[in-house]
Amino acid sequence: MPALAALGRILFCVLFFVSGAYKLSDIAGMAPMVANHIAIPAELSSYTAQIETFAGMPIAQVIVIASGVFEVLCALLIALNFGSRIVAILLALYVGATVFYFHNFWTMTDPDRTVNLYQALKNLSLIGGLLMIAGFPRPAPSADTTSYHGV
Repeated sequence: MPALAALGRILFCVLFFVSGAYKLSDIAGMAPMVANHIAIPAELSSYTAQIETFAGMPIAQVIVIASGVFEVLCALLIALNFGSRIVAILLALYVGATVFYFHNFWTMTDPDRTVNLYQALKNLSLIGGLLMIAGFPRPAPSADTTSYHGV
């Protein structure tokens, strides 16, 4: 069973790895979509201006880069089962935010509403899988020391 769980984690993370890699490969193309969907509150404009000055690019591009790196890193960590419980929770929150900002079907009319409803449902399923990863108990340490093959 551990081999199936490892294979499942790896296959589950392919979506996040490819999504993050795509964002990083098309920053200029993704930034307008981010700018259209995420409104930065006026109270934060001084902070975003500082970030834009520091990074030398618009805040939308910074968000695309940060989200792309986040997705790739989370995918690798879960696939390798390194900190996967906390990473799965963080990724579930991230996916929830994408539903709210990018697939807000409740404000749309058909056919956009139907397409975004299914995207939101897919993301809801992903959140369920991430919560299963987060809730999966750690294996108990083995008392069998005869299987150690260290030098």
